[in-house]
Amino acid sequence: MQFTGKYHSPVGSMTLASDGTSLTGLWFDGQKYFGSTLEHDVQEKSLPIFHQVSVWLDCYFQGRNPELTIPLAPCGSPFRQSVWELLLQIPYGQLTTYGAIANQLQQQTGRHVSAQAVGGAVGHNPISILIPCHRVVGASGKLTGYAGGLEKKIHLLRLEGISSDSLHMPKADSIRSISGKLR
Repeated sequence: MQFTGKYHSPVGSMTLASDGTSLTGLWFDGQKYFGSTLEHDVQEKSLPIFHQVSVWLDCYFQGRNPELTIPLAPCGSPFRQSVWELLLQIPYGQLTTYGAIANQLQQQTGRHVSAQAVGGAVGHNPISILIPCHRVVGASGKLTGYAGGLEKKIHLLRLEGISSDSLHMPKADSIRSISGKLR
């Protein structure tokens, strides 16, 4: 059985999921792939793990870098698990690219890994923010898709003090609609 709870962040409501011990999911409500790892048998319940996550998120949204001591148990293929492990190594306030992660995996496994495959795994990350997929950008600082929405990604990056000077949107139409948020 899985359990769910709620968290109200400054950028939107979030749903938490747990197996009773570890955090298995954290999604912005309505985001792409919302609840993709939830089982059919789900019960809303107040759990100590949800309290831990809420305290961590409160600290994070105050602009601080809380230590991650919360047990995480995201469900996914071995490839996705390896990508998510690398995401956990991206320091607070820093960025990396899909290509850089692909190169790391290629060095670890000796097999070719494409940036697109990494992008798919990053996009299906079931534990937003704590597994910091928002810290991954495209080549040359291109702000590519974020399951929670690019406006939320920009908010999280700015919260961490990441300069938006070298970041840009993939399409000219998008730049006009979000450019004020980048500055």
